[in-house]
Amino acid sequence: MPAQMRPVRIALGGFLTLAAGMGIGRFVYTPLLPMMAADLGLSPTEAGLIASANFAGYLAGALIASLPFLPGGRKFWLIAALCASGLTTAAMGLFDGITAQAGLRAAGGVASAFALVYGSALVTGHIGAAGRAGLVALHFAGVGAGIALSALAVGAASEFGAGWRTLWLVGGAATIAAMVAVIFMVPAGAPAGGEARGEKRPGLWRLVAAYGCLGFGYVITATFIVAIVREGGGTAWAEAGVWCLVGLAGMPSVWLWNRAVPRFGAIPVYQVALLIEAAGVAVCVIWPGTIGLAIGAVALGGTFMALTAMGFAIARTMSGGDQRAILGVMTAAFGTGQMLGPAVAGWLRDATGSYLAPSLAASAVLVAGAVLIVPLRRART
Repeated sequence: MPAQMRPVRIALGGFLTLAAGMGIGRFVYTPLLPMMAADLGLSPTEAGLIASANFAGYLAGALIASLPFLPGGRKFWLIAALCASGLTTAAMGLFDGITAQAGLRAAGGVASAFALVYGSALVTGHIGAAGRAGLVALHFAGVGAGIALSALAVGAASEFGAGWRTLWLVGGAATIAAMVAVIFMVPAGAPAGGEARGEKRPGLWRLVAAYGCLGFGYVITATFIVAIVREGGGTAWAEAGVWCLVGLAGMPSVWLWNRAVPRFGAIPVYQVALLIEAAGVAVCVIWPGTIGLAIGAVALGGTFMALTAMGFAIARTMSGGDQRAILGVMTAAFGTGQMLGPAVAGWLRDATGSYLAPSLAASAVLVAGAVLIVPLRRART
């Protein structure tokens, strides 16, 4: 393979990593939730608890992945994570009980965190060392692609009478297939020249806290947007279409937002993205009907992965330390927020009879995150 194509191959390996480990392993629950709820009789509180189990696992995985003395190489843990994600995803189609499903989603959350932390550390390190840092957008586009493809699969399955069990099995098989490809596409070991280290900057805790706000703020809509469509009388294709919009908007989002960073600065761009996401989350419940949900879906998809990627980049610049460690700390903060989000949202939905209160709470938390990092604007980041 020509030398100039090697970074592209690595970025495509990262694309497949996040499409499988995140787009499917993390987010396929969202389009499948209405079918599961109807078949198993799940209440919003129970559905939220299953989602929160996944995010609790994600938090635990992020904390473990950030440990400096964890044995084994990065490539080993990346492949192990994708394997575990595929197996736990497929197993969701074999069990009915809430306890079993919550346990599987928790294990899948651990796998997703490892895939994100180790995959991102490997991929961004290698393409950065090759002078092709712009390819990080291709790496993170995998999440949106996985979401969009899972949405289309669910919509198509409804036409052929396939149930949610079959789709979990298909998702697991697709993840294992992606794992096989990643084995050959993503190299092992640290990139040539190692990871850049710089001076640690003050205020990193503000960014970490804002990242936690992002986790709480995005996840309520990301978990329940399809359920909101169904409650509004939407068809199966409307449900799939709204979720597909989230994925399609997410695919180019990292590239688009990164183009604004050199001109306006990373922190101001990050704040604007947080505020747009806050508006989108609120629009989903304030503007009833397909149009409001479509606008909210585009706003959510067009910001949440870009915010994830930009947050990583800002943290690396401010930390001046080990890349894996700061990725783990940021992912842990994010995981804490998204672990609390679905449980709180499910409880508020049962208490109030609608998703208005939980969505507005999520929007307010996103605004709080944008306000929290105002002091960081004074530093050039």
